[in-house]
Amino acid sequence: MRNKLFASMLALPLLAALSAVSAQTAPDPVLGKWKTIDDETGKAMSITEVYRTKNGSIAAHVVEMLDPAKQNCDECDGADKGKPIAGMMVFWDMKQVDGVWGGGQGFKPSAGEHFKVKSVKAIEGGKKLEITGCKLIFCRSATWVRAD
Repeated sequence: MRNKLFASMLALPLLAALSAVSAQTAPDPVLGKWKTIDDETGKAMSITEVYRTKNGSIAAHVVEMLDPAKQNCDECDGADKGKPIAGMMVFWDMKQVDGVWGGGQGFKPSAGEHFKVKSVKAIEGGKKLEITGCKLIFCRSATWVRAD
C-alpha cells in the first residue's frame, strides 16, 4: 500500500510535466500561411505568414503579392512609399488572452493604413482566420483562407 502511494506521488508531477510539454508543442491554429482576402472587393491579395516571435507573441508579414500590378506600396506614406509589399509586417505584438490573440498593431499595405488589432482567431476548424481591426471607434473584420 505504501509503495503504491509513493509511486502515485512520483507519477503526478511527471504527468503534469508531460501535459505541460504537450500543450506547449500543440500547434496554434492561427500559425501558418494564409491567403489574404480584401474585405472591400473580396479578391485574394497576398500570401501572408503568421508566426510566433521570440517573445511568445505572434506577428504576420506578407510573403507574396498575388496581383502583379500591385507589388509595391503605392498607398504608403514616408519611407515605405513605393517599396515592395512582400516582406512588410501586417500585424505584430499580438498577445493571447483567454484563447484569443489581440492587443497588437496592424498595417494594411493596400490602403497604407495603420490600425489597432482587436482580435485574430481561427474559425471554421482552422480553415479561416478572422482579423478584426479598429481605427478610433470604427472596427472592421477581414477573413483570410488557409494557404498551406
